[in-house]
Amino acid sequence: MNKSDLVAAIAEKAEMSKKDAEKALKAFEDVVTEELANNGKVQLVGFGTFDVAERAAREGRNPQTGMAMPIPASKAPRFKAGKALKDAINN
Repeated sequence: MNKSDLVAAIAEKAEMSKKDAEKALKAFEDVVTEELANNGKVQLVGFGTFDVAERAAREGRNPQTGMAMPIPASKAPRFKAGKALKDAINN
């Protein structure tokens, strides 16, 4: 499912126009992005939690030359599925 399929499915489920569904999805993306950028987390009980994982700096290897190279510390978005979502998928 791509973004346009998701917008169409949301519009149908919520009985709203595709334009309104796209606005709602965009607003959701913006709010989650802003919260994660501020090192916050978004918890949707039963569905899951969006948060930020901190990755420490480390030393990697260039696969072509085998030379050691530094990999800087970074942050990565993470999603952990909630129990209700897991149960829905497994049943």
